Amino acid sequence: MSITHLLPGRLGFGTAPLGNMFRAIPDEEAAATVAAAWDQGIRYFDTAPFYGAGLSEIRLGDVLAQHPRDDYVLSTKVGRVVLDETEDPAARDLGEKGGLFEHGRPNKMVNDYTADATLRSIEDSLKRLRTDRLDIVWVHDVAQDFYGDEWLAAYESARTGAFRVLTRLREEGVIKAWGLGVNRVEPLELTLDLDEPRPDAFLLAGRYTLLDHDRALQRLLPAAAGHDVDLVVGGPYSSGILAGGAHFEYQKAPAEIVTKVERIKALARQHSIAIKAAALQFALAHPATAAAIPGATRPSRIAEDLAALDEKIPAAFWTALREEKLISADAPVPTA
Repeated sequence: MSITHLLPGRLGFGTAPLGNMFRAIPDEEAAATVAAAWDQGIRYFDTAPFYGAGLSEIRLGDVLAQHPRDDYVLSTKVGRVVLDETEDPAARDLGEKGGLFEHGRPNKMVNDYTADATLRSIEDSLKRLRTDRLDIVWVHDVAQDFYGDEWLAAYESARTGAFRVLTRLREEGVIKAWGLGVNRVEPLELTLDLDEPRPDAFLLAGRYTLLDHDRALQRLLPAAAGHDVDLVVGGPYSSGILAGGAHFEYQKAPAEIVTKVERIKALARQHSIAIKAAALQFALAHPATAAAIPGATRPSRIAEDLAALDEKIPAAFWTALREEKLISADAPVPTA
């Protein structure tokens, strides 16, 4: 089923940065950022145990606990269980996400997609989030590079464990929807081929952006639409490079990406628009996209995102991107 009816708007708040992604963020700044999102009308919040080993959930929960639970939509993830024992966050083997949360909590995390781990993860998240229920649960990073050639084994564990548990919880009304939260299209395509269990939506990070969208556009999104499975776009700014940052795919952006971004920026300047607006509106223009959830660590970023959502972008800008082959000729774009 579609999750569009669950979401209070097309713009949500992705809270990975609240887990001290890339840098140590003071508690006060994190709280002020969540408060700014709330004060400016954001009512969908996404988090995960992985974000700082529970730090993002704790910080988000502290602010949202001040508001009626029925007034917002909340999603978190399963697949990683946060333990009481500790380790050096900077020494964790997280593949392409290595070092991403080296400033997070020192609690050890284990990858576990079994039924029992899924239930434990949800219980622990509820405590950290200071709430009695979750609206949407995503199965997190089931195809990350750190699985190497064994990612299919991890996927099978999720299919027989987390997928089935979440389906049961949805049927019992404990949660309203579930899906996969990944930054690879392969597990999403594989899931659409299953007879059961059936997800409601996908949270896809970094794979439907101005900088990377061809495979999702050609294969995944048409199939998802055919199965009435919505897409929530995570990372619409490609880890920050499309919003003035220096990161792409969680690491320092390579030269070829920097060059491509500069070409897009040049066209944006010619048409007097912000590249951030182009990035956000492009991600939302596909009919299969239900929402986008950019992250932020400063209160001012929330206002920037809302302004980017509303900025008027001339059709000539999108035509120029196509002519310079900076976006696919088939990619839907906003209409004036």
